[in-house]
Amino acid sequence: MVDLAGGCGLRQGEILGLAVEDVDFIEGGVHVVRQVKLIRNRPVFAPPKGAKARTVPLPESVARSLEEHISRHAPAAVTLPWRAVDGSPVTASLLFHRDQGRPVNRNDFNRWAWRPALDAAGVPHGRASGMHALRHFYASVLLDAGESIKAVSQYLGHHDPGFTLRTYIHLMPSSEKRTREAVNRAFADGPDTDDGPTTAQGSENAGNTQVRRLVA
Repeated sequence: MVDLAGGCGLRQGEILGLAVEDVDFIEGGVHVVRQVKLIRNRPVFAPPKGAKARTVPLPESVARSLEEHISRHAPAAVTLPWRAVDGSPVTASLLFHRDQGRPVNRNDFNRWAWRPALDAAGVPHGRASGMHALRHFYASVLLDAGESIKAVSQYLGHHDPGFTLRTYIHLMPSSEKRTREAVNRAFADGPDTDDGPTTAQGSENAGNTQVRRLVA
């Protein structure tokens, strides 16, 4: 569960509602199409937050973790009402479940699994150390690697890239750092490489090539 949250950016309810058929081990993707939601402490299946299904990349490291989990704990068919406690029953082969085909209750998980894990790691309890913090970790890793805000927003299932930008702008590399790295890469390429991105049309492209030769 930790690997899915930190390595794919899934919300806790989306992890609890993830079925084996939602994971494409061949193409490397996770289809986020449902969550386990509590209504008056009763579990139901529901669409992801904002009713926005999405597909996120499945890193090989997370895929290996899931394969190991499946080999130890086989998926189980879990039947829950859809959207409401009296909704139509829907069945999915969940990766994470309790015995007798019961879903994992997030409150029980937080109390008996997550908080003891925090204690073992020496991490204080609090809102900032909830399981949701793993989504922030996921976003920070992508942004530090240069992924676009639009892509990060899509993978996280946000309704608006602007919301993602406002939430994570403090984690983005500074423009000064990007500028230094871009120029360093250009200078290091030398004259035997491609001329890089086009800066303008026509004769200015030729001028750009000459500048790169002079720098080299």
